[in-house]
Amino acid sequence: RDVEKDGKLSYPVISVNDAYTKSMFDKKYGTGQSTIDGYLRDMNLLLASKRIVVAGYGWVGKGVAANCRGMNAKVIVTEVNPVRALEAHMDGFDVMPMSQAAKIGEIFITTTGMTSIIRKEHILTMRDGVVLGNVGHFDVEVDSKFLLKQSKSVRRVRPYLDECVLKNGKKVYLIGEGRIANLTAAEGHPPEVMAQSFSNQLLSILYILKNHNKMPKKVVSVPKEIDKQIAIDALKAMNVKIDKLTKEQIKYMGSW
Repeated sequence: RDVEKDGKLSYPVISVNDAYTKSMFDKKYGTGQSTIDGYLRDMNLLLASKRIVVAGYGWVGKGVAANCRGMNAKVIVTEVNPVRALEAHMDGFDVMPMSQAAKIGEIFITTTGMTSIIRKEHILTMRDGVVLGNVGHFDVEVDSKFLLKQSKSVRRVRPYLDECVLKNGKKVYLIGEGRIANLTAAEGHPPEVMAQSFSNQLLSILYILKNHNKMPKKVVSVPKEIDKQIAIDALKAMNVKIDKLTKEQIKYMGSW
């Protein structure tokens, strides 16, 4: 998109990452499940009754929060977007600033794709024994550099879990050095999830191959017919049948 803004994009591009079926399967259901997998493998802790703080309520945050609630955890959501914060609140989650959540949370999961979500002022107010991890983006969401600098000792207690003993005596556990936990501590998405992403990629490539002469030299969304076809194929693979609009319903839709 930056190349497009600079007027230097010389061919059409389809943004597969923005496809509804890709975001829904990959981010909400794929990352939502594999995050729990990674955390459980690394922590070996009971999630039920734990206060889990989910930073961000986009596609990934929604999936993570829903899966944590499914494990009977007490889920807290932090957000900067008022619309998403409202949605999280209406979905039944506690919503508060990170400065407040940091004092009561026991397990933290960042899902934002933004830098500096859990910062030094948050880490210093956290309870003893908290677990920090990230599934949103690169290792910039949790300030692991400050955490390590503030630690008087660091010990690897499980394959991807570091115990950091702070100068104030509190212990903070960091998953995967702050890198994407569902990949560092688990195996990422199940094949059913990846099938949706690969389908989007393949069908988008075929679409460009067939229509590139008619497409603008811009970054465009996945055509709706591709999203729809992937959903149809996925339902068929799952042996799920749905209704179809009747002629009367189609006529009614076009009447107003």
